Amino acid sequence: MDVHISPSALGGTARAPPSKSYTHRAILAAGYSDGATVYDPLDSADPRATQRAVEAFGGTVEAAGDDALEITGFDGVPEVPDNVIDCANSGTTMRLVTATAALADGGTVLTGDDSLRSRPQGPLLDALTDLGVRAESTRGNGQAPLVIEGPLAGGTVAIPGDVSSQYISALLMAGAVTEEGIELELTTDLKSAPYVDITLEVLEDFGVTAEPVGATGTGGVRSAGADGFVVEGNQTYAPEDGEYHVPGDFSSMSYLLAAGAVAAGDGEEVVVEGAQPSAQGDSAIVEILDSMGADIAWDKDAGEITVSGSSLSGTTVGVGDTPDLLPTIATLGAVAEGDTVIENCEHVRFKETDRVSAMATELEKLGASVTEEQATLTIHGSDSSLSGATVEGYHDHRVIMSLAVAGLVADGTTTVTGADHVDVSFPNFFEVLSSLGAELSRE
Repeated sequence: MDVHISPSALGGTARAPPSKSYTHRAILAAGYSDGATVYDPLDSADPRATQRAVEAFGGTVEAAGDDALEITGFDGVPEVPDNVIDCANSGTTMRLVTATAALADGGTVLTGDDSLRSRPQGPLLDALTDLGVRAESTRGNGQAPLVIEGPLAGGTVAIPGDVSSQYISALLMAGAVTEEGIELELTTDLKSAPYVDITLEVLEDFGVTAEPVGATGTGGVRSAGADGFVVEGNQTYAPEDGEYHVPGDFSSMSYLLAAGAVAAGDGEEVVVEGAQPSAQGDSAIVEILDSMGADIAWDKDAGEITVSGSSLSGTTVGVGDTPDLLPTIATLGAVAEGDTVIENCEHVRFKETDRVSAMATELEKLGASVTEEQATLTIHGSDSSLSGATVEGYHDHRVIMSLAVAGLVADGTTTVTGADHVDVSFPNFFEVLSSLGAELSRE
């Protein structure tokens, strides 16, 4: 599907979808339990891959009305799957359940689509191997398809912290039900620390204790500066009252807030609901917009963020802990005056696509002036003038939504190809954008 977007004046109230990050972890945590109900889960392609994995390991997942999943878990002892587990395009699923597979007393094969089979899994495979598990890439390149053969007893292992925080989350979640527990030593600085905080928060809500070691807690991020993590074994996953409620997703909110900041009509506001505080690092989008001069206010008690059309100025942002915000920030930089410098972004090249290169390439097609370096992306807003063009979505939901926001203020019509891939995290994104007044059509 392609989407065609014209300059628009937005206003109104919208709700972002539930958090994809929390939904993944909650579904798998319920799988590790003997059963739980997950309320307000995100219903999109990636979490469905995690649901399929839970079922492959012997659990069951059933809809309980429109807003809940009733999950019967495998109680910490996954079965050997009857078939290959297809993680589709979900990197979170593959990494989290690779460690789950290590617990099974037998072999598991995991694969995914072309994009997922190009993403790095090597450090997690190496860690599991060091813990006594057979963990191999069938092509010997550290990429899926993967073959995992347990069982995993636990132990102490070293792993880099700067490739993907999901490796750490995977080992912490699985380590809680091992005999020995797992002690992780980080060989490099931790990137994306707020995502590990999300894992720690979900574990705590399911009655499981895991702790960072040597953390500084900088910026209120519990895992910031950690040089390791410890999770004791023989723990039981059991949320209070057998229930877990998924919070709203700040990564998805970022596109609506950016859209309001650049395209809200005169005298209009965009109000985003479902913005209750949580461990999500991507709530930093509120501070980033404020630093760029946006008229934005967050009522944390009500869980509402209000933003008006604003004259933005460039800023400097490090995305070491918030990699998913890079596409949104890049689009804001193309509209702002002055330079917007996105630093510490080399790890963002290892997402669904190389998002640094993708945003540089496609924003240039729209008329932005961009300088791309290995770990820095600079958008020269004062030298940019956005005009409609056909841009590629790279089968990447975050690239697609960010380019759609740019289309709201680019002269003429902007066409984003492959726009149906928003289904990964925000299936009704274009319906929501249209309800706020965006002039768009799909074909």
